[in-house]
Amino acid sequence: MGLASILASPWYAIAGRRTTLAPKVLTAFPELGRARWRRGGLFVRIGGWCLGQRSVSAITLWRTIWVSADIDPSVELLLHELRHVQQFEASAAFPVLYLWESLRRGYVRNRFEVDARDFAASRVKTLGVARPSTQRG
Repeated sequence: MGLASILASPWYAIAGRRTTLAPKVLTAFPELGRARWRRGGLFVRIGGWCLGQRSVSAITLWRTIWVSADIDPSVELLLHELRHVQQFEASAAFPVLYLWESLRRGYVRNRFEVDARDFAASRVKTLGVARPSTQRG
């Protein structure tokens, strides 16, 4: 193990590893190419801790989406997180509004989560895709 690997390991534990989506997923849903994708990292853990879990499946901060290294994400999850990218882009106040919604209504009834679930389900239904694999190859 070289020095670069040793130094990179703590960074990956915090920031996750940069990743790309499978070409067939990007062909079916080209809008997913607008986001930056990472696997693992501290943010999925922090999101989980906020919900009383070990980690969350994914979390979005601005244009970057972190997906848990422990899952094979569905297209619906990827689209759900993309909707959060759009929500970040729509309002500079989004992070504060999201937290306020979560405090007032809880995670499941948070209007931004409801919107993201509806968006993803609608997008998947439109193309008639049940659950294509997001794995590369």
